[in-house]
Amino acid sequence: MAGGGRRARPLTGGTPDAGHTARRQGLRPVTDGAARFARRPEDEQRLVVRALVQFCVQARATETDVPEAIARSGIRPTYTPAVMLTRWRLNMAQLPAYDLPRAFRLLVALLAVADTRRRARDCVERCHHAWHHLATRPGAGPATT
Repeated sequence: MAGGGRRARPLTGGTPDAGHTARRQGLRPVTDGAARFARRPEDEQRLVVRALVQFCVQARATETDVPEAIARSGIRPTYTPAVMLTRWRLNMAQLPAYDLPRAFRLLVALLAVADTRRRARDCVERCHHAWHHLATRPGAGPATT
């Protein structure tokens, strides 16, 4: 690539990849995803955060999910992304660069809370989405963090 810059890896185009799904279901540690996120350039981090917000909306996250998401994320409730989420402000891609990793952890946790509730309510026995059944694969199980 001209100018010595890195070629941007394509994002998922609005569909969570297997890694996002496995982290959300507790099959892969969030720290793995956070480390991969931290290695991305800032502009890609912003795109990932924007996509995570869309995934949370698709999973029907609600304001009542926020306290559990903050607790699961491990970030302080006083950090800007947590405060924004308690006020249901989802434009986290606009945060300063140092807050993007916090937003990532928080949004993955929010997605996990919302998706767990949705799968328990809507996908019991009649769901044929392979990504909702990762834990039933041989050798799969909860990841240690």
